[in-house]
Amino acid sequence: MNPSISWGPMLNAYPDSVGGTLSDIVSFLERPEMKHTFSSFYILPSLFNTDLDRGFSVISYDLNECLASKEDLKRLKDENIDLKLDFILNHASVLSPMFQDILEKGDESEYRDFFIDWNKFWEGHGEMTEEGYIQPDPELIRNMFFRKPGLPILMVRFPDGRNVPYWNTFYQEIRYPRLDAQDVMKAAHLQYYAADKVAALVNEAIASGKKPYEIDYGPFEAAKEAVTELLEKGRKYLGQMDLNIRSEKVWEHYDRTLKQLSEYGASIARLDAFAYAPKAVGERNFLNDPGTWDLLEKVRQLADKYNVTLLPEIHASYGEKTYELVASKGYMVYDFFLPGLLIDALYKGDATVLGRWAKELIDRKIRTVNMLGCHDGIPLLDLKGLLEDERIQELIDTVVGRGGHVKDLHGQKNVYYQVNATYYSALGEDDRAMLLSRAVQMMMPGKPQVWYLDLFDGKNDYEAMRRAGAGGHKEINRTNLSPEDIAEGLKKENVQQQIELLRFRHDFKAFAPDAEMSVCADGAVLELCWKKDGYTAYLKADMKDHGFCLKGTDDKGDVVFEMTQA
Repeated sequence: MNPSISWGPMLNAYPDSVGGTLSDIVSFLERPEMKHTFSSFYILPSLFNTDLDRGFSVISYDLNECLASKEDLKRLKDENIDLKLDFILNHASVLSPMFQDILEKGDESEYRDFFIDWNKFWEGHGEMTEEGYIQPDPELIRNMFFRKPGLPILMVRFPDGRNVPYWNTFYQEIRYPRLDAQDVMKAAHLQYYAADKVAALVNEAIASGKKPYEIDYGPFEAAKEAVTELLEKGRKYLGQMDLNIRSEKVWEHYDRTLKQLSEYGASIARLDAFAYAPKAVGERNFLNDPGTWDLLEKVRQLADKYNVTLLPEIHASYGEKTYELVASKGYMVYDFFLPGLLIDALYKGDATVLGRWAKELIDRKIRTVNMLGCHDGIPLLDLKGLLEDERIQELIDTVVGRGGHVKDLHGQKNVYYQVNATYYSALGEDDRAMLLSRAVQMMMPGKPQVWYLDLFDGKNDYEAMRRAGAGGHKEINRTNLSPEDIAEGLKKENVQQQIELLRFRHDFKAFAPDAEMSVCADGAVLELCWKKDGYTAYLKADMKDHGFCLKGTDDKGDVVFEMTQA
C-alpha cells in the first residue's frame, strides 16, 4: 500500500449529498466543529460526466460542472483531505466519445475495437443466428456468469445499416424516435391522413414496449418496411458497454484516467466491476484466473506512476475466500463483513464471531477499508461461511423487520443479498447501539469509511424509495441533506459524540498501519487495542448492554481521550 495514504477516517458521499453541490460539502468540512475529523473523502462518481446508475456509467472523467469544480477540489486539498475516486475498468457509457464515434463512423472509426464486438470474440465458437449475432456453443457458456437474462448483447446500428452486436454486461436501453405525420409521409410516401394514423399506431406500439418489427400495421402494412427503417435509423441508446482490454486504445484510456484522477487529488482508486473485465472463451468471465490478476497487475503499474493505490471492489461469500486472495496479491480490500457482524453481535449479545474476524485481519495483516453503511445496501450473505445460514437469515429478517428492503441479485436466490436500509434504522434507531457501532468501527483494523447519512443518524427514507419506483430500493439510504438538516443534526449529542470519535481516530498517534494490534472476545465483551510509539488506544465494549469505554493514553501514560457509555 502507498505509505502516503492517511489512516484516518474517510467521508463517503455523493457530491450533492449535503447541500446540493460539492462546494456545500466542502463548506461543511471547513466548519470549526468538523476540523480534524476526516483525512479522506470518497466522492461517488456522479462527480464525473455520467448518465446512469447515479454515476457508474461514465461518459468521461471530466468533472460534472453542475455539481463540482476544480476549486472545490483545491479547497479539499487545503484541508489536507485526499480523495478516493472510482475508476471503472469494465465499461463506459454509450454516450462516451469513443462509442459515439463508432455510431457515427462504423468500421472506419478508430475506436472500432475499443469495445468488444461479440461476433469477433466468439468467431469459430458458435452458430450465426438470423438476428445477426453468434450463439456460442452451449458448453462454452454453461458456467458463464451473466448479470441479466439472455446474452449480454446490444445490437448497434452502423451507418451502412448493419446491426453489429457489442458486449453489454450491465444496463442497456434502446429509444426510438417519436414520429409525426410528416416523418411518415416522407419515409413511406403516404398521404397526410394515412401518415397521421400510422404515426399514432407506431408511437402507441413503441410506448407499449414493442420492437419496430413487431408492430402490426393493419391496412397500412405496405408502409412497414419504410417506417421500420426510419425508426431504426433514429434509435438512440443508453447503457454501459464493455471495454476490450486487448485494445491499445483502452490502455491509453486507463493511463489517461489514472493521471486525471491523480490530478484531482486521488490517493485511492476504487476499481468498480473490475472482475468482469478480463474475458476469455470457455471461462466464467467473472474473476477469471489468471486473467483478472494479470489485468490488475498491469493497471497497478500504471497507477504506481501517479502514486495511486488500487482498491478492488468485489462481493463474495466469506467461504469463497476471495477477500483473502485479493489481499494476498498485495491489494487493499473492502471489509464487507463488519457491517453485518456488528448488527449480529448487538442482536445476539455475542462478540465471538466479530472478535474472530478482527483477529483474522490482524494475524493475516490484511489491509482494509471498513464501513457501516454505504451507497449500496448492507451486505449480509457475504457472511456465508462466517455465520451459519440460519443465523444470516435471522439477521436479514431482523433488518427487514426494522424497515429494510431485500433485493435478490437479478432474481437469483442465495447469490448474495444486500439489505437496503440506513445503518441507524438497521440498529432499530437506537442511539446507544449507533454510538457503540461507531466506536467499534474506529477501533477495527483498517481505514474507516463513514457514510454521511450514518453520521447524522439518518433514518430509512421510504418516500424517496417510492418516488424512485421500480428498482428504487437503494434510495432508502441516499437522502440528500439540506443545510438545515445539517444544522439540526449537529445539535444532537449522539452526532457530536460520533464526531469526537472521528477526531480521536484522526489525530491520535496510535492509529497507524504498522501499529501493534490485539483483540479479545469473551462472550458479550469485545476488547480492541492499538499501540504505537508508547501511545495506546483501548476499547472495551459490551454487546449486550451497549456500554463501552474507550481510552487513549499518550507516551507518558496520561489519559488524553476518554469516552464512556454506561
